[in-house]
Amino acid sequence: MKRRRFKHLSWDDRLKIESGLKHGDPVQKIADDIGVHRNTIYNEIKRGQYEHLNSDLTTETRYSPEIAEAAYRANLAAKGPDLKIGTDRRLAEYIESRIVNDGYSPAAVLGEIKTRGIEFDTTICKATLYSYIKKGVFLNLEQCHLPRKGKKKRSYTRVQKKAARASAGTSIEKRPPEIDDRAELGDWEMDCVVGKKRTKEVLLVLSERKSRKEIIIKMKDKTADSVVRALDRLERRYGATFSKVFKTITVDNGTEFSDVKGLERSCLHKGQSRTKVYYCHPYSSYERGTNENINGMIRRWFPKGTDFGKVTAKAIKAVEDWINTYPRGILGFFTADDIFLPWVASLA
Repeated sequence: MKRRRFKHLSWDDRLKIESGLKHGDPVQKIADDIGVHRNTIYNEIKRGQYEHLNSDLTTETRYSPEIAEAAYRANLAAKGPDLKIGTDRRLAEYIESRIVNDGYSPAAVLGEIKTRGIEFDTTICKATLYSYIKKGVFLNLEQCHLPRKGKKKRSYTRVQKKAARASAGTSIEKRPPEIDDRAELGDWEMDCVVGKKRTKEVLLVLSERKSRKEIIIKMKDKTADSVVRALDRLERRYGATFSKVFKTITVDNGTEFSDVKGLERSCLHKGQSRTKVYYCHPYSSYERGTNENINGMIRRWFPKGTDFGKVTAKAIKAVEDWINTYPRGILGFFTADDIFLPWVASLA
């Protein structure tokens, strides 16, 4: 998740790409040398590809800076004055950078521009932006860069709630109704994101229901003891404000959350409670909808099969920061940190 300065490639950059490819340099190294995202290099290689005929009459795919430069100029000329964004290069480059480099959706980048009051010469709506991307108006932004492209929202089947059920603690049925309404901050959902099969390391994720604030903690294994230890570390971090920030936590019935006493008791104040834990119904992940949604955002960076044993704390923190500074439509395109951090400061 290293951030790079966004720019359009120059003729010298194209010569460097040609030289790097001839020397067998990896795409990431070429991107780092030029100072752009690797996707920019992949797009450029695609733009300048041609079939080269060898002396033995075999063919191979090569990159030509001349062909790429000609395609770039032709695309640039095609933008013309008929396109609103064609006269505002700064806006085009900002949109490309946010979507290609930072993983934003079109709605998120436009929402950020409006919410933050970022001024450009031109304004466009979401429908127009999607149309431009589909038509190939942008030089480095294509439909493949759009998050969740072609994926439909997962459907849920609500199971019948039984009066008696096997749970470690208090049922979600007894959770105060104002928590369902997201009326206040301080109510969380907690889950585990698992990695590669036959590896123990997992991510413990906590999602605040109102602000969508996300906390990600790497654990050595998916056990009840590790979860309690993780919450103990979190309580030490927040100190006296923990019980105000984490008023309730809703979890599923996994064995990793089975130590209800360990989850609820304070590690700083013996004999006192630090939070209240509620348990969902079996097979009812929709009861932790915030968790489910944000877990999907985590999977953009850590796909299924990721070996979390090889993922650094720095990389995990980068994903956590990305989620918490992502403009969310449900928050009026403010970020989780915009809402959560001032609230926590007011509790001190």
